[in-house]
Amino acid sequence: MIKQMMRCVMILLIVSLSTGCGYNTLQIMEESVFKAWGDVESNLQRRADLIPNLVATVKGYAAHERETLEAVIQARAKATSVQLSTKDLANAQAMQQMLQAQGGLSSALSRLMVVVERYPDLKANQNFLDLQNQLEGTENRINVARQRYNQSVEKFNGAIRKFPNSLTNSLLLHLERKEYYKAESGAQQAPKIKFYYHAKLIPIQERKRFCLLSTTAGR
Repeated sequence: MIKQMMRCVMILLIVSLSTGCGYNTLQIMEESVFKAWGDVESNLQRRADLIPNLVATVKGYAAHERETLEAVIQARAKATSVQLSTKDLANAQAMQQMLQAQGGLSSALSRLMVVVERYPDLKANQNFLDLQNQLEGTENRINVARQRYNQSVEKFNGAIRKFPNSLTNSLLLHLERKEYYKAESGAQQAPKIKFYYHAKLIPIQERKRFCLLSTTAGR
């Protein structure tokens, strides 16, 4: 009985001092994590939306590259099927499944871009070049959104462990630490797509380097 009364007194004290003990601050920080994750999802969806047109354009010039094209379509389907709710951000397994699905899509796109190198007419197609530029810009936005999300997670996870925030959280809020949007296993950075542009658009220095690499590879 005495223990229950003491517990009630502690809760009332914390509520009365909620502003100074992080009650509101922790919830605001969690909302910042959710907003940052929304930006990540938005850019991942933008990438997925660009893929059908990209595949259709490549297919018009390289229809017999069926295996590579189907791999991209399947990877896109898998990536878009894995959706995380805000609650899932605290689930390491759910986050890992999402990362694997998105990593598979990045790998499939990279292989597609290598195939494109065999088709000069495709590389010169304006629609394809526009799609490349949009996809490259989206990849950059994904990386920026990922970094901002991870920064929000770092601040939030640190805050719920510090006193008196930790006491407020354990007694009242029960907020869980969030998972980082990590790079693929074994990688030092987020997956990136390497884009290959038409020769007229490549700077002279890069063109020379590409020719040197091609000559070396042919030996």
